[in-house]
Amino acid sequence: MNEGKDLVQVLWNGADVLRGKMDANEYKTYLLGLIFFKYLSDSYLAKAYDLLEDGTPDDLEDALSAYEEVIASDDGDSFLSEMRDTLHYTLDPDMTYVSILKSVKDNSFNRELLQSAFNRIEESDELFNGLFADVDLYSSSLGTGDQKQSSTIAELIRVLGDTDLIHTEGDVLGNAYEYLIGQFASETGKKAGEFYTPHGPAQILCRIAISGQEDKKGLQVYDPCMGSGSLMLSTRTYSKEPDYIKYFGQELMTSTFNLARMNMFLHGILPENQHLRNADTLDADWPTDEETEFDVVTMNPPYSANWSAADGFLQDERFMDYGGKLAPKSKADYAFLLHGFYHLRASGTMAIVLPHGVLFRGAAEGTIREILLKNGSIYAVIGLPSNMFYNTSIPTCIIVLKKHREGRDVLFIDASNLYEKEKKQNVMKPEHIDKVLELYNKRETIDKVTYLASYEDIERNDFNLNIPRYVDTSEDEEPVDLPQLTKNMKETNAAIKDCNNALLNMFGELAIDSPEIKAEVDDFIKVFEEV
Repeated sequence: MNEGKDLVQVLWNGADVLRGKMDANEYKTYLLGLIFFKYLSDSYLAKAYDLLEDGTPDDLEDALSAYEEVIASDDGDSFLSEMRDTLHYTLDPDMTYVSILKSVKDNSFNRELLQSAFNRIEESDELFNGLFADVDLYSSSLGTGDQKQSSTIAELIRVLGDTDLIHTEGDVLGNAYEYLIGQFASETGKKAGEFYTPHGPAQILCRIAISGQEDKKGLQVYDPCMGSGSLMLSTRTYSKEPDYIKYFGQELMTSTFNLARMNMFLHGILPENQHLRNADTLDADWPTDEETEFDVVTMNPPYSANWSAADGFLQDERFMDYGGKLAPKSKADYAFLLHGFYHLRASGTMAIVLPHGVLFRGAAEGTIREILLKNGSIYAVIGLPSNMFYNTSIPTCIIVLKKHREGRDVLFIDASNLYEKEKKQNVMKPEHIDKVLELYNKRETIDKVTYLASYEDIERNDFNLNIPRYVDTSEDEEPVDLPQLTKNMKETNAAIKDCNNALLNMFGELAIDSPEIKAEVDDFIKVFEEV
């Protein structure tokens, strides 16, 4: 099964096993976790077969047989050691997905064995610590009682057993996983904001941030609010040296952090190129060791989030050079922006999605914005369509930042109309994304679409970056044709007079016996005679 579409369909069928038992935000953990376990297990058997037979197995049962045989031999210990050194984990034969699927088919499935397999992988290497912590095989959400819970997991294992994860080509598996994450985001709604950036904005962010660096070998990418890691992984599409990209990411939500780790492996990212951390980005700076500045910084942080804004942050190198001001406690937008900007390499580019308020709000935010503009740090502002993101319907913008550049001009792009309306969200199609990139790269003023503002323009606007101040999208009203209007009014008045006369004639033909009613009708007729 090499077709990505077929793979996606089988994987998505797994959701049908759980849909109705729990909401999408919960069942995505089971489905994506079990897909990942199958990937690790199948990769393990394929690697074992390759070491033994120097090739890829046609059938994983053949690989399992060869593995069982070598494990039982005198070479078993040394072979396991080689497997551990190569893949960073080991599995007993009965812990493999192939064996567990057999137990499902002959009705001898035991959840304890699957849990043992999870534990074995997690304990094999720090790389896998806590990776399956959210996949609760004993949750009451799976059903009432042991038998129903076990039956639900067994059915999911059976459905996913139809996927061939070994013979897929290129990024088919990683892309299928990304597709599922997007589908879960759609079903999850507002909670999706914790882990997913829609395709359109994600592609714009990544293409802008990597622009001019596509040829760089060993590109270093950083996302301090990485969610599922999709933003960082998008850079692979546009890099000419994708296998050498090093990824640095941080995520506060543990379940989302685990999702990002799985996503990295399923895209074939080598362990030595993954540098991921589960922590609060604003509370304590990271990274602080060898690599602290990056070629590409992409961010889609939580909008207008709360943070401590404690006075101690004024001594923090990330925030200390902005007029003694910190982002407000109830709006951490500029705290996230400054964190990312601090970690941007002088030759790199940062792109961040934020609500429009950061463009014009005053007080501390106004001071920070003014210093960034005086330093020439803000390179472009791109207004996106509303209702693009699952966690908010408000319009958002992309702010592009650079360090130590010549000039202090800012390019404004109004892309608010570049979308198609779909069932739940507005969606930016490839042609919309390409148009934004075309406008960004041209970097010139185009009437009603873009404006290249000089520093003096911005200064005259008191450092307010609200897009309508620079890009006038209003349409001129058509001039009024007075002679034609006069003619139309005369024709309308004549038509009204004809109708009134016709109505009066009708009333005149009425035969009315009651004096009271006749008096009322006469009064009514007088009104029309006076018009």
